[in-house]
Amino acid sequence: MSNKEQMSPMMCDPETGICEIPQASNESKNMIVSKPVKLLYFTDPICSSCWGIEPQLRKLKQEYGASFDIEYRMGGLLKSWSEYGGSDVNGPQSVAQHWEEASAYYNMPIDGDVWNEDPLRSSFPSAIAFKAAQLQGNHKADQFLRRIKEMVFIEKKNIAKLKYLVQAAKDVGLDHIQFKHDYRHNAKQLFEDDLLMAKEWGVRGFPTIYFVDEEDNRFKVYGSKPYQVYEQALLKLIPGNVIKEVVTTYDSIFQGYDTVTLKEFAVFYDKSLEEAESILYELEARKKIDRVVSKAGSIWKKAKSV
Repeated sequence: MSNKEQMSPMMCDPETGICEIPQASNESKNMIVSKPVKLLYFTDPICSSCWGIEPQLRKLKQEYGASFDIEYRMGGLLKSWSEYGGSDVNGPQSVAQHWEEASAYYNMPIDGDVWNEDPLRSSFPSAIAFKAAQLQGNHKADQFLRRIKEMVFIEKKNIAKLKYLVQAAKDVGLDHIQFKHDYRHNAKQLFEDDLLMAKEWGVRGFPTIYFVDEEDNRFKVYGSKPYQVYEQALLKLIPGNVIKEVVTTYDSIFQGYDTVTLKEFAVFYDKSLEEAESILYELEARKKIDRVVSKAGSIWKKAKSV
């Protein structure tokens, strides 16, 4: 991608795996850690590079989840089209093409047509919605974040619209009445707090993950990186010998996650995309999982009959 120095906040560079945001400082603040390590993850619901590292993060949780927690913070990728910076984006249609390229680069399903058919005006509503979901617990909020990502990247739904955010809340079992109340009254300030924290920590793009231990030692992983980069950052901070949690059956991933992409399955089990696809088709033939096909690519779910 050319002119990286002035890359628009909407343009996530596949080569570096970074979605840039303007006007960030290089300061950082102390934080409290409960498990041996905390991952402070600055992200945005419409960040294609963040969607691109879902496979790596799922594998990290599987192998080392007992040693770390993830704390999600919203960073504000697109406030509005009237305020975005950079010269590589002329409007939503430019993002459509970029998303198609990102899909091929990350091997993750991304349909850029949402930017042609029902373009998002901002990523702020979806970020505020995530903060509203967090008020009902981190686990449900994590499921909500995953669901709205699937909506925008795969299903071409404009997640700047409240109706889709409410539907996502229902889909993951949130109290949607409470969710709407918090979205309108409490979550905006929480989102503003996240934006301030991102500035204080010197975040200048997404994904940015700080690995922090109890003594405030830290490593930063900026952009989309191979799994081993995240693993090594974590292991540098975990005291003593760490035993990986190894999965032994190919349907184990569906016990922990409602939906799985081909790339996620491949990374999770250290398989090539071709090997992973063959295994998934076999599981489907045995009626263990169901496949949902879209223009962006297939996504797999545990079979309803199982």
